[in-house]
Amino acid sequence: MFKKRENVTEIEEGPYLSPKFDGDGLIPVVTMCAKTKDILMHGYMNEEALKKTIETKEAHYWSRSRKSIWHKGEKSGFVQKVKEMRIDDDQDSVWLTVDIGDGGSCHVGYKSCFYRSIPLGNVENLEKLEMEFEETEKTFDPKKVYKDEPNPTKL
Repeated sequence: MFKKRENVTEIEEGPYLSPKFDGDGLIPVVTMCAKTKDILMHGYMNEEALKKTIETKEAHYWSRSRKSIWHKGEKSGFVQKVKEMRIDDDQDSVWLTVDIGDGGSCHVGYKSCFYRSIPLGNVENLEKLEMEFEETEKTFDPKKVYKDEPNPTKL
Protein backbone atom coordinates (compact mmCIF):
# COMPACT_ATOMS: atom_id res chain seq x y z
CA MET A 1 0.00 0.00 0.00
CA PHE A 2 2.67 2.57 1.03
CA LYS A 3 5.96 2.91 -0.84
CA LYS A 4 8.36 0.04 -0.21
CA ARG A 5 11.33 0.91 2.02
CA GLU A 6 14.28 0.57 -0.35
CA ASN A 7 17.20 2.61 0.99
CA VAL A 8 18.09 4.83 3.93
CA THR A 9 18.63 7.98 1.89
CA GLU A 10 15.22 7.71 0.27
CA ILE A 11 13.54 6.96 3.62
CA GLU A 12 15.28 9.81 5.49
CA GLU A 13 15.51 12.43 2.74
CA GLY A 14 13.01 11.36 0.09
CA PRO A 15 9.49 12.69 -0.47
CA TYR A 16 7.57 9.40 -0.24
CA LEU A 17 5.77 7.98 2.77
CA SER A 18 7.38 4.62 3.60
CA PRO A 19 6.36 3.90 7.20
CA LYS A 20 8.20 1.25 9.16
CA PHE A 21 5.78 -0.94 11.09
CA ASP A 22 7.14 -3.14 13.87
CA GLY A 23 6.98 -6.95 14.02
CA ASP A 24 3.30 -6.74 15.03
CA GLY A 25 2.52 -4.44 12.10
CA LEU A 26 2.24 -1.33 14.29
CA ILE A 27 3.75 2.14 14.33
CA PRO A 28 3.68 4.31 17.51
CA VAL A 29 1.72 7.57 17.45
CA VAL A 30 1.99 10.57 19.78
CA THR A 31 -1.07 12.82 19.68
CA MET A 32 -0.98 16.50 20.66
CA CYS A 33 -3.79 19.04 21.18
CA ALA A 34 -3.68 21.75 18.49
CA LYS A 35 -5.04 24.37 20.89
CA THR A 36 -3.05 23.77 24.10
CA LYS A 37 -0.03 21.85 22.71
CA ASP A 38 -0.56 19.26 25.48
CA ILE A 39 0.30 15.66 24.69
CA LEU A 40 -3.06 13.91 24.74
CA MET A 41 -2.12 10.29 24.25
CA HIS A 42 0.19 7.67 22.84
CA GLY A 43 -1.21 4.91 20.70
CA TYR A 44 -0.49 2.70 17.71
CA MET A 45 -1.64 2.47 14.12
CA ASN A 46 -1.49 -0.41 11.75
CA GLU A 47 -1.42 0.14 7.99
CA GLU A 48 -5.21 0.34 7.74
CA ALA A 49 -5.53 2.82 10.62
CA LEU A 50 -2.83 5.04 9.11
CA LYS A 51 -4.58 4.97 5.73
CA LYS A 52 -7.99 5.77 7.30
CA THR A 53 -6.49 8.64 9.30
CA ILE A 54 -4.95 10.14 6.17
CA GLU A 55 -8.14 9.71 4.12
CA THR A 56 -10.71 10.88 6.70
CA LYS A 57 -8.62 13.52 8.53
CA GLU A 58 -9.83 11.90 11.77
CA ALA A 59 -7.62 9.77 14.03
CA HIS A 60 -7.96 5.99 13.79
CA TYR A 61 -5.82 3.72 15.93
CA TRP A 62 -5.17 0.03 16.40
CA SER A 63 -6.42 -1.19 19.76
CA ARG A 64 -3.97 -3.78 21.02
CA SER A 65 -6.39 -4.93 23.73
CA ARG A 66 -9.41 -5.29 21.41
CA LYS A 67 -7.29 -6.26 18.38
CA SER A 68 -9.27 -3.99 16.09
CA ILE A 69 -9.29 -0.55 14.45
CA TRP A 70 -10.78 2.13 16.62
CA HIS A 71 -12.04 5.51 15.42
CA LYS A 72 -11.05 7.76 18.31
CA GLY A 73 -14.10 9.48 19.75
CA GLU A 74 -16.63 7.23 18.04
CA LYS A 75 -18.24 6.35 21.39
CA SER A 76 -17.35 9.41 23.49
CA GLY A 77 -18.13 11.94 20.76
CA PHE A 78 -14.68 13.53 21.13
CA VAL A 79 -13.42 12.76 17.64
CA GLN A 80 -9.82 13.78 17.02
CA LYS A 81 -9.85 15.97 13.91
CA VAL A 82 -6.34 15.84 12.45
CA LYS A 83 -4.85 19.26 11.78
CA GLU A 84 -1.34 18.03 11.01
CA MET A 85 0.38 14.68 10.67
CA ARG A 86 4.14 14.24 10.75
CA ILE A 87 6.48 11.27 10.62
CA ASP A 88 9.99 11.12 12.09
CA ASP A 89 13.23 10.90 10.10
CA ASP A 90 13.36 7.12 9.76
CA GLN A 91 9.58 6.89 9.39
CA ASP A 92 8.93 4.66 12.39
CA SER A 93 6.94 7.07 14.55
CA VAL A 94 3.96 9.36 13.84
CA TRP A 95 3.03 12.68 15.46
CA LEU A 96 -0.54 13.94 15.16
CA THR A 97 -1.81 17.40 16.03
CA VAL A 98 -5.57 17.22 16.57
CA ASP A 99 -8.58 19.31 17.48
CA ILE A 100 -10.78 17.71 20.15
CA GLY A 101 -12.92 20.78 20.78
CA ASP A 102 -13.73 20.91 24.49
CA GLY A 103 -13.55 17.13 24.78
CA GLY A 104 -11.11 14.63 26.17
CA SER A 105 -8.86 11.88 24.87
CA CYS A 106 -8.38 9.69 27.93
CA HIS A 107 -10.67 6.72 28.58
CA VAL A 108 -10.46 7.58 32.30
CA GLY A 109 -12.25 10.89 31.58
CA TYR A 110 -9.42 13.41 31.57
CA LYS A 111 -8.54 15.61 28.61
CA SER A 112 -5.08 14.03 28.32
CA CYS A 113 -3.86 10.55 29.15
CA PHE A 114 -0.84 12.29 30.69
CA TYR A 115 -2.74 13.80 33.62
CA ARG A 116 -0.16 13.00 36.33
CA SER A 117 3.40 14.19 36.77
CA ILE A 118 6.24 12.27 38.37
CA PRO A 119 8.31 14.26 40.86
CA LEU A 120 11.98 14.48 39.94
CA GLY A 121 15.03 14.37 42.16
CA ASN A 122 16.41 12.13 44.86
CA VAL A 123 13.98 9.36 45.79
CA GLU A 124 14.39 7.33 48.95
CA ASN A 125 11.67 4.77 48.27
CA LEU A 126 10.37 4.21 44.73
CA GLU A 127 7.49 2.12 46.04
CA LYS A 128 6.11 5.21 47.80
CA LEU A 129 6.77 7.74 45.05
CA GLU A 130 3.60 9.85 44.80
CA MET A 131 2.62 11.46 41.53
CA GLU A 132 0.91 14.84 41.28
CA PHE A 133 -2.37 15.30 39.42
CA GLU A 134 -1.94 18.03 36.80
CA GLU A 135 -5.57 17.68 35.73
CA THR A 136 -8.02 17.65 38.62
CA GLU A 137 -11.28 17.87 36.67
CA LYS A 138 -12.47 15.16 34.34
CA THR A 139 -13.77 16.21 30.94
CA PHE A 140 -16.40 13.48 30.91
CA ASP A 141 -17.73 10.61 33.00
CA PRO A 142 -16.35 7.39 31.47
CA LYS A 143 -19.03 5.26 33.19
CA LYS A 144 -21.75 7.14 31.29
CA VAL A 145 -19.84 7.25 28.01
CA TYR A 146 -18.56 3.69 27.87
CA LYS A 147 -21.34 2.07 29.93
CA ASP A 148 -20.68 -1.65 30.34
CA GLU A 149 -17.43 -1.87 28.39
CA PRO A 150 -14.53 -3.43 30.24
CA ASN A 151 -11.60 -1.21 31.17
CA PRO A 152 -9.13 -1.41 28.25
CA THR A 153 -6.08 -1.10 30.48
CA LYS A 154 -4.30 -4.37 31.14
CA LEU A 155 -2.37 -4.87 34.39
